[in-house]
Amino acid sequence: MADAEPGFDQILARLREVVGRLESGDLTLEQSLAVYEEGVALARKGQQLLASAEKRVEILVSAAGGVEVAPFDERET
Repeated sequence: MADAEPGFDQILARLREVVGRLESGDLTLEQSLAVYEEGVALARKGQQLLASAEKRVEILVSAAGGVEVAPFDERET
């Protein structure tokens, strides 16, 4: 059986590890580039998961009776 796709929490945890490795300064240039590329791929996958979750929430909210959906603005919190 193939490994399941990592979830958002797993991606976030791995991104933290990637950042830690890059910030350590212990990597060669080649290693740094490989780790950076992994981080970019993880960030893209995380963004895709967030966008998908946002669409699902919008569908659920609209199905619940046409509640107005507004973009999140963290400055309002």
